[in-house]
Amino acid sequence: MTREHAPDPDSCDAPPAPGWSTTPLTADLLRGALDLERTAHGLLPHRLPARARAQCDDGQLASAESQASGVRLVFRTRATAVELDTLRTRIEYRGAPPRPEGVYDLLVDGQLTGQGGTAGGNVRLVDMTTGSVDFQPGPPGTVRFGGLPERLKVVEIWLPHNEVTELVALRTDAPVEAVPQGDRTVWLHHGSSISHGSNAASPTTTWPALAASLGKVELINLGLSGSALLDPFTARALRDTPADLISIKIGINLVNADLMRLRAFTPAVHGFLDTIREGHPDTPLLVVSPIHCPVHEDTPGPSLPDLSNLRGGELQFRAAGDPAERAAGKLTLGVIRAELDRIVRQRAAEDPHLSYLDGRDLYGEADHAELPLPDGLHPDAATHRRIGTRFADLAFRVGGPLAGPAA
Repeated sequence: MTREHAPDPDSCDAPPAPGWSTTPLTADLLRGALDLERTAHGLLPHRLPARARAQCDDGQLASAESQASGVRLVFRTRATAVELDTLRTRIEYRGAPPRPEGVYDLLVDGQLTGQGGTAGGNVRLVDMTTGSVDFQPGPPGTVRFGGLPERLKVVEIWLPHNEVTELVALRTDAPVEAVPQGDRTVWLHHGSSISHGSNAASPTTTWPALAASLGKVELINLGLSGSALLDPFTARALRDTPADLISIKIGINLVNADLMRLRAFTPAVHGFLDTIREGHPDTPLLVVSPIHCPVHEDTPGPSLPDLSNLRGGELQFRAAGDPAERAAGKLTLGVIRAELDRIVRQRAAEDPHLSYLDGRDLYGEADHAELPLPDGLHPDAATHRRIGTRFADLAFRVGGPLAGPAA
């Protein structure tokens, strides 16, 4: 049952102040989403189209694709104050300390100018020992940014990368107009929770968002936590999405889930690439293998959580497989890197726009010694910055695999 909350000046129930206007939330104000769903509360961005969502009822995928990593409002205005009402849905784990709150990043003419958050919202309370989920509804909230320069400017509000965000209302103290996409290069990226932004500090500091900013490209982030599994519907979403540059980061989730053996992996990668090429026959396409992750370098999955110190705020993951199982075709990160390298080399003979990047060039053994993965699988905020900077340098530099036509 939804909690009642009284209107106040900072609540989304409060009427607009005199001189303020409410702008309808429409597709031309949003970037980074492949689909928009009208809900009882407003507009819910999705990062997979409805047809893809209908083909898989996995709760992990449903949560990941509806979290707004890389999704942002973009508009031109002279407003000095902006308010955005949203209804968030966040995930908490029973018995564990609260997870970090979602952050909204405000950019003015491309520069980070403010950050904020909202209260209220829904909670999906997950019991990691049983897998059960308790849904606790809550009210919408408001994030407000004031003190913006009075000049005409482009404002971007990047939605939290780690929360589902339903957009309820946008209010400003001056009119708003949509900003055409223009001729900026569009980079379409697909990957796992690391690409999604797990443990990044804010939506513009996930490694893909940082790399896009450094590379001066327009990001569409299909990083799907726990769900980079070579699903055909994801390949079709990539195929059907207009883009100038494409990258896919494959591997860790297949080991995490212990989903397939080498016999299935190789044709699945070929099929995934074939599908993308149906819609993007000549687009620069970069295949990226997993970053260094000691627990799964030579040990197959599945990955299992260690809940022994969950109440103390520490969640670790361990590999539950046996290295000897590689002989039976079980996947490790080492096996996956070697096979991805071989597949790309084989295909590149007839596909000159296809390239391979070893994920250890983004984060390798030396990096792990300096910046270890806190839970054994996911990078921290500093490591996101390092990966994003290196990816931009390796992929977007002049002569790089994603340099694009302008270079």
